[in-house]
Amino acid sequence: MPPDPALPISVTPVSSQPPVAQPSTELSAFVPSFRASAPYIHAFRGKTFVVCFGGEVVADETFPNFIADLNLLASLGVRLVLVHGARPQVEKLLEQRGMESRYHKGIRITDESQLGSVIGASARARARIEAALSMAPRTASVAPVHNRVTGGNFIVAKPIGVVDGVDMKYSGEVRRIDAQAINDCLKDGDIVLMSNLGYSTSGDTYNLTVEEVATQTAIALRASKLIFLLDTPGVLEADGSVMSTLYTREASAIASKAPQASDVQFFLSAAVRACQKGVGRAHLIGRKSDGAILQELFTRDGIGTMISVDSLDNLRPATIEDVGALLSIIEPLERQGVLVARPRALIEREVERFFLAEHDGQIIGCAALYPFPEANKAELACLAVNPDYRREGYGERLMKAIEKAAKNQGITTLFVLTTRTAAWFLERGFTPAKITDLPEKKQALYNFERASQVYVKQL
Repeated sequence: MPPDPALPISVTPVSSQPPVAQPSTELSAFVPSFRASAPYIHAFRGKTFVVCFGGEVVADETFPNFIADLNLLASLGVRLVLVHGARPQVEKLLEQRGMESRYHKGIRITDESQLGSVIGASARARARIEAALSMAPRTASVAPVHNRVTGGNFIVAKPIGVVDGVDMKYSGEVRRIDAQAINDCLKDGDIVLMSNLGYSTSGDTYNLTVEEVATQTAIALRASKLIFLLDTPGVLEADGSVMSTLYTREASAIASKAPQASDVQFFLSAAVRACQKGVGRAHLIGRKSDGAILQELFTRDGIGTMISVDSLDNLRPATIEDVGALLSIIEPLERQGVLVARPRALIEREVERFFLAEHDGQIIGCAALYPFPEANKAELACLAVNPDYRREGYGERLMKAIEKAAKNQGITTLFVLTTRTAAWFLERGFTPAKITDLPEKKQALYNFERASQVYVKQL
């Protein structure tokens, strides 16, 4: 029957192409984050990481997730040495046996009657760690890789002796680490598991501090990273925010002022020693944050505090005496058109806006901060490094110094204008923006002939 011409006819067009599925919000977030982690995955393969955690981690309900993260690191080719403590387990066992714990300067005084409890608690903690490392993930859809765990008498220990008139009994310290034996195990693909126990050449067993075992092991292996898990999210500012990066000089000063026997005093001091003795980086991260070790290692900004050595480097504000050295760095880039030309008189007037990077007393880099407080924004300008020192991290350190100075002034957005180095800024968290995103005063000064690209970063 033909349609009634008085009635409207609705025709639905038929597409020859199948409908395109829209990615979920979760998937959209996953893809860029996974891509961003690729450089770290590549860089960490074959490197040795020493991971130190106390018995609190072993007893925590998030422990299975932590172990899953360690298994993931091993599957990505990281050579893992795990150093565990057992303090809460020892405390519980001593309480059950009616014994009292005694400490001096945060270190347990281990007498002969308590040594058995220390050994027993350490063995129980180790057994739980080994069992967890052997467990297949519940979500595995393919046969899981079996990570082999190994241990041994890798630590030669000696007694601490008498400290401030207090006999520490069977509390000891590291005398030597058998690095060759540990490396042999790592080369075989094993995860090496070490405890807080060490053995003397006379056959005695000593109770060691977990941070010393981890530190001396990392130094002996020349590990790429030493990672400590602690109760706080990292080293904290006065306002409770985490200090993301510290150099050994400032880290040492913070540790010296930390409360006696606190996590920060113990672990930050250990991190400084490790870096000064050749360990690549040390990280202090919070044990209570799920996935903290992955967030710290595989994201640009991390989640905890990273410590690295100062070496001969120094960052400081510029003074009027530095103008000549500043010009020697920026003038070649001005001639190439990379930087906007700045006459000497302007540099002299604005020298207090500059930060300098020094190496062995020589100025090798600079960057300037120009705040626009009315817009709550600031410009990172004139970032330059001597060609002989590029690719050594000086540019990133200068950028971090500018970011910190901007934050201290209450600035929330940093922007940069560039013609040649857009990729460098994109890799460090800046995103493309428009000229209209600049403060009005900066828009009025914008050089359209130069046609600089605008990039912003939220602080």
